[in-house]
Amino acid sequence: MSLRVPMRPAIQGVILDIDGVLEFAGRVYPGAVETLADLRARGLAVCFLTNSTLKSRASAADRLRRRGFSVLPKEVITASYATACFLREQKPRSCLVLLEGEGLREFDDLPHDAEGPEYLVVGDNRSAFNFEDLNRALGLLLGGARLVGMQSELVDHSSGTPQLNVGSWAGMLARAAGVQATYVGKPAAYAFDLALRTLGLARQHVLMVGDKVSTDIAGANAAGIRSVLLRTGEFDERELAGPVRPDYVLDAFRDLPALLDELGS
Repeated sequence: MSLRVPMRPAIQGVILDIDGVLEFAGRVYPGAVETLADLRARGLAVCFLTNSTLKSRASAADRLRRRGFSVLPKEVITASYATACFLREQKPRSCLVLLEGEGLREFDDLPHDAEGPEYLVVGDNRSAFNFEDLNRALGLLLGGARLVGMQSELVDHSSGTPQLNVGSWAGMLARAAGVQATYVGKPAAYAFDLALRTLGLARQHVLMVGDKVSTDIAGANAAGIRSVLLRTGEFDERELAGPVRPDYVLDAFRDLPALLDELGS
């Protein structure tokens, strides 16, 4: 269902969320593999923008390929990869990255210092988020370290059950230390700027497809990118009554080709 159908420039590229769009809680949505193939057959540029911090772009692409999707690592932007890109642009003296999983590999080429880092970087550190380590992180912030959160989401539902997300940990540390955190992943502008650079396209020719108003739609709208909200994943009908509105609403990812036909793309 279209909320607004203005006459705008043709779509040349698509930014896709992963969890809630292609799959959810470990299961691939019916028709998702075929729909991605359809987008590529139309000659559209595609990139995948996820707030996952545990995965590197290589491990995220590998996981999708094993599920039947045609994906290259260079097309994937995880929150960990985006944060590493952001840090490189800052030319940091040093950093301490609180993160588990393959996403940690994205920071291998950055200077690290566990004792007096210029940047304290918070991702999904899971089992290491204990009383001792959190207090140590607090001390570093009080000592002058700059706080970077890989993304700002408070709760993650992608596993099927609610779990504390990166924004909860980074926000707690920010409040305790009396500092402002810089967030990189969706809905932050940096994530969408990086996606546009990855596609090599101007924002007016790009469509963002996601399942969450607070990250996918809010971020795309702020970036001047047309947005498609899917009634899958973490979609909540009540959000459609809020101030942030998508350009289009579809029942599922497999309905996207019909919308592209309507838009003449």
